[in-house]
Amino acid sequence: MWKGSVSFGLVAIPVRLYVATESKGVSFHQLCPEHNSRIRYKRWCEAGDHEVAYGEIRKGYEVGRDTYVIVEDSDLDNLPLPTARTIEIQEFVPRGGIEPGLYYKGAYYMEPEEAGRKAYHLLREALADTERIAVAKIALRDREHLCAMHSLDGMMLLNTLHWPDEIRSAEGLAGLEAEVKINPRELQMAKSLIENLAEDKFEPERYHDDYREALESVVKAKLEGEEAVEAPAVEAEPKVMDLMEALKASVEAARKERKPAAAPAKKARKAKAS
Repeated sequence: MWKGSVSFGLVAIPVRLYVATESKGVSFHQLCPEHNSRIRYKRWCEAGDHEVAYGEIRKGYEVGRDTYVIVEDSDLDNLPLPTARTIEIQEFVPRGGIEPGLYYKGAYYMEPEEAGRKAYHLLREALADTERIAVAKIALRDREHLCAMHSLDGMMLLNTLHWPDEIRSAEGLAGLEAEVKINPRELQMAKSLIENLAEDKFEPERYHDDYREALESVVKAKLEGEEAVEAPAVEAEPKVMDLMEALKASVEAARKERKPAAAPAKKARKAKAS
């Protein structure tokens, strides 16, 4: 979905970008309540009072009230912008130096062209050895993005980032302003809970989309004329527990849950030793 080059000092690495993710969310169609038929939206020209086909629509940049400059796709492809065809690395920052919860957006696989294969893998290995991320800018579709390039599993991954002025301030959130005194015993218990639920690495294959499966079961039940299973009832007023007691109970539950999984591994180690 993008073709250009990475500028690494005086080295140019020709690459292609491919979208690394796809949405698997549930979507619904809007239906007429009387006929249960699809509701369609028409692209309507107010001045001419007629429908316009999607392929005929033009882009207009508003420069005044009801005054537009027509911008063609060819204009966007030939913007006087270095990042339209080049990812120019600005700096290198430590891995983990960019807050993922706020800045990270889209993910793209980066593939080298034949002529740039050696330089590509040289940069990838250098990023891995120095534990650094390359920060750059790239123009994708109709806007310029800040981006980060990582070494990942023998290849390079590019993530688009939010610009700093796109991130809203957390100032004024009531729950953050008041000072809270943390009990050392409660903190230690919270750490114990984290350790009991900790894994050596994140394995995403352990997780799946329960919402989509639940919805598919509801749809299947309706097709077969059955009653859909209802969600379990939830107390209207959540029970307020003593924080320390809640933490203790949580740690105990986590320990019990992990014991069956840990037992076979322990037996295997004993067998090996004997």
